[in-house]
Amino acid sequence: MVVGILKVEFLLFDNRSLKGKRKVVRSMVDKVKSKFNASVAEVGANDKWQKIELGVSTVGNDRRHVDSSLNHILDFLESLCLAQIVNTEMDIINL
Repeated sequence: MVVGILKVEFLLFDNRSLKGKRKVVRSMVDKVKSKFNASVAEVGANDKWQKIELGVSTVGNDRRHVDSSLNHILDFLESLCLAQIVNTEMDIINL
């Protein structure tokens, strides 16, 4: 079994409230869940209204497939242009 983990940090420059941040986070999470077979959640910076930390995970039996899936998800999040990506961390674990 191969588990892929992706953590993406975003900055929201024009955001002024947690309500605005939640709207962007909900949009990102819903779009990724509907397009890809992956688990997505906000994993940090919950009280900071200009920073978003999303965690994405996928499971499979082929390392290349899991890596490809995470890269496609990252490209998709970037193409949404809802916030600027400032940092990414990806890890793939063979169990």
